[in-house]
Amino acid sequence: MKEPTRKTPSEIDLSRYTALPALIDPHVHFRTPGGEYKEDWKTGALAAIHGGVTTVCDMPNNTPPCTTLERLEAKRRLIDRQLKMVGIPLHYGLYFGADEKHLDQIPLVADQCVALKIFMGCSTGGLVIESDDALDEAFERAAASGLLVAVHAEDEAILARARIQYRGSKDPATHSLVRPREAAIRATEKAIALAKKHQARLYVLHISTREELDLIRSAKREGVQVYGETTTHHLYFTSEDYARLGTLIQMNPPIREKSDQEALWEALRDGTLDTVGTDHAPHTLEEKQRPYGEAPSGIPGVQTLLPLMLDAVFRGKITLERMVELTHHNPAKILNLPVSDDQVFVDLDVEKRVSDAMMLSRSGWTPYRGMTLRGWPVYTALNNHLFPVSR
Repeated sequence: MKEPTRKTPSEIDLSRYTALPALIDPHVHFRTPGGEYKEDWKTGALAAIHGGVTTVCDMPNNTPPCTTLERLEAKRRLIDRQLKMVGIPLHYGLYFGADEKHLDQIPLVADQCVALKIFMGCSTGGLVIESDDALDEAFERAAASGLLVAVHAEDEAILARARIQYRGSKDPATHSLVRPREAAIRATEKAIALAKKHQARLYVLHISTREELDLIRSAKREGVQVYGETTTHHLYFTSEDYARLGTLIQMNPPIREKSDQEALWEALRDGTLDTVGTDHAPHTLEEKQRPYGEAPSGIPGVQTLLPLMLDAVFRGKITLERMVELTHHNPAKILNLPVSDDQVFVDLDVEKRVSDAMMLSRSGWTPYRGMTLRGWPVYTALNNHLFPVSR
């Protein structure tokens, strides 16, 4: 893979562009180790810098899952080798996976990861904590170690009942019923209660329902240290889009109703939500085009985070200042990331139509294809080197 062209900022006239802090994507799956045919850190890094993202935080549901200190260290060595191969010194943090057999590892990794990731319901990769006792212990150990707890909040018992109810369905829209809103609401309630009990810092990921937002608002008023993330796909797609895109927009938790989407935008504006991530979870297009029930959940997104949010600024859904808080300042504080001077230079007036051909992720496709967005990155400054990113 060819190393990207780079120059120093002083070599190029950047005066006609708007300079913003480079983005932090707090939620990616770069599929390494174990799923490199979908993505690795070489292709993931290229996609990131072409989207104005210079810091990513990667999830632990790998093969094998990142649930021990030894695996965490091995994963870091693998990432560093791949980034060196492509010549992109991407900044990154790693989540540590919680499972019931390795809770004793939590204190050992507290200073080497950005958060403890708990899957409260099965998603992709088999990591899950179903036992209430184990869940309580995970929160207790994380709090004692000063480690942020990040949760995939879907209740496994509710999911299991729904899977039985809708078994055999081939309609992609069924996915929002197989993973019902009640599962997300119940799990978020439980996570907030455990955070209060153990005085843990809690980060609720990919919030999708208006009821979860009410729970987050209430907890914040009570003084609970709780933060909320939503994703670009929950902001841009609703259940009405299954008819057009089918399994291409199948993800966990699933897309919801128009009223949920509107509530998410309002929560971004009023401070209930703290970050916007992508849950960048690439699969091959061949995999995603399989019938419902065979197609995997997850979509790519790291390269389109900034154009989507800049378009939202243009359309008046959010201010540019608030966008910067959500995509840079807040994730840096919540995840305790090192200070970075990286910047992205954007043309706020240019319009482009999103296409698969633009995408540098190994998956090579995007569910946003065909959308015309206003506001695009032109250069990304990473470690005082400029990477041209127009495509």
